Amino acid sequence: MTQTSSGTPGGAAAAARGARRTERMLNLVIALSATRRWLTKEQIRTAVPQYADCATTVAFERMFERDKEDLRELGVPLETGGEDAFFEDEAGYRIDREAYALPEIRFTPGELAVLSLASRVWQQASLAGPATRALVKLRSLGVEPDESSLIGVEPRVRTAEPAFDPLYAATRDRTPVQFTYRRAGGEPAVRHVEPWAIVSWHGRWYLVGHDRDRQATRVFRLSRVASAVKRIGRPGSYEVPEGVDAREVVGRSVGPVQTRQAHLLVRSGAGLAVRRRARSVEPRSDAEDLVVLDVSDVEVAADELAPFGADVVVLDPDDLREAVLRRLRGAAGVRA
Repeated sequence: MTQTSSGTPGGAAAAARGARRTERMLNLVIALSATRRWLTKEQIRTAVPQYADCATTVAFERMFERDKEDLRELGVPLETGGEDAFFEDEAGYRIDREAYALPEIRFTPGELAVLSLASRVWQQASLAGPATRALVKLRSLGVEPDESSLIGVEPRVRTAEPAFDPLYAATRDRTPVQFTYRRAGGEPAVRHVEPWAIVSWHGRWYLVGHDRDRQATRVFRLSRVASAVKRIGRPGSYEVPEGVDAREVVGRSVGPVQTRQAHLLVRSGAGLAVRRRARSVEPRSDAEDLVVLDVSDVEVAADELAPFGADVVVLDPDDLREAVLRRLRGAAGVRA
């Protein structure tokens, strides 16, 4: 008999199917929202990766019909129509973007900072790749996407830890991993870990999990992962202990952090996440503010500030300013 609890192979398979369905539905919404044209079934089948994988047209038709009904039940305004009302062209589909769009919403600076952080995590999500491919396929079909409908909360230059994406996915799927880890002042060593959570602490990303080699809870700083992250087990093969506060675990492990002050010029209305953590914010002119920020690690702070580009200018300290400029030059492909 097949078991279906969350910690069994049956439960893991169900979770995987659910993840694939969510990814497919998201790609379908993106495809139908990213253009003002009506898309035929064949165009949709080509644009959405999961539909393209259907072995037969019948299988695709069944899957698409189920997905259409599910979207409508979720309140997504999916329309059926065509380019010319006087001719019986093949039916097309699209999402009524005006009906689907949210009304104007006003957020507090704190709420905008949280949304900004969420957008950074979204940029790392594994769904980003298939969604981008869906837009590329629409272009190949002669359908020009209107990407203004997909604008994020706060555009950034991507400067994330290389280990973030695979460790985030392993944490989500509860899959054991292996990687080489470089301790401060120590030799690199291979670690075998059951990931529990990824948290941000004083501007750094940390993994909390069970270290199989040491049979204990351990904290790993993502910037010290010195190799590719390799999965060494099946999804759902372990349970995360109840009541674990990952931030508390990191706080106990890392301890107090020495900080110094950095002075920044921040364009009015920008840098909301920076303002959220600022020691002080004072208007400098109608166009910019002077922001004082506590910095504990120059390289980590530069990773945070560089994505804002010209919206955030570091006045001092000099090593932070140079670290930010180094990242911006690298993003632009320019050597100093």
